[in-house]
Amino acid sequence: MLLASLVEQRRNLVDDKIRITNRLRVALKQYYPQMLEWFDHIDTPLFCDFLKRWPTLLQVKRARKSSLSKFFHDHNMRFEYVLERRLKAIKSATPLTLDEAVVVPHRLQALVYVEQLRVMIDAIKRFDIEIESVAKQHKDYALFSALPGAGPSLAPRLLVAFGEQRERYNSAADIQKYSGIAPVTERSGKKHWVHWRWQCPTFLRQTFVEWASQTINKSFWAGAYYRQQREKGATYQAAVRSLAFKWIRILFRCWQTHTPYDEMVYLKALERRDSPLLITTKMA
Repeated sequence: MLLASLVEQRRNLVDDKIRITNRLRVALKQYYPQMLEWFDHIDTPLFCDFLKRWPTLLQVKRARKSSLSKFFHDHNMRFEYVLERRLKAIKSATPLTLDEAVVVPHRLQALVYVEQLRVMIDAIKRFDIEIESVAKQHKDYALFSALPGAGPSLAPRLLVAFGEQRERYNSAADIQKYSGIAPVTERSGKKHWVHWRWQCPTFLRQTFVEWASQTINKSFWAGAYYRQQREKGATYQAAVRSLAFKWIRILFRCWQTHTPYDEMVYLKALERRDSPLLITTKMA
């Protein structure tokens, strides 16, 4: 399946990007840690282009305010208060070290990594365009693209996770177990404990967990369920994993019947069952 291959290769590129990003962060901490404070994200064209133009603190401090302002405006920064805050931070920053034995090699190292990172960012963007084009040709794509929080990145991954052969899974439980979302309970004497199912396709499990986390603020009942789990003492990961478990049951039915998910239909079903999710929300 072409889409599955594209998604898998994109995952490899993302893994490479993460490794390069981590190496770049380590290099900057040695001589130019201010860069990590001025920007929320490293893996962006804005960050890469800034570092390539001003690879040391001394260089950026010598830059004119007009040059810095133009750079940020050219990179679509429209919030003036953010721009002013960065300009003030640049002006007040002091070098971590002036030792050339530290600055020069780490500067060169950072520039190598930022070149690699820029290539990875552009490559992933090209893969995203191709993946969306191929996914749209699939007869089941509408089922997944309409899901809350799926978007152009997660919808193709969910489509690949389920595939196109309905006989592949006999039940939602099959997917829950295969993906590692279903917990494993082990017993020894009177003791028992629950943990992740470790032997599973990691990327598949990540797909369901990432998607479930996106639905917390996109789906009414999903947000209520997540908060309910946290109030019961569940960790963030455990609550999201539990939410993913519920979503797979819903999505499996949609997939089997070729029926797009409808939030209002599901909420009405919860209401008919007097679901605690709706009762808790109404009380709040």
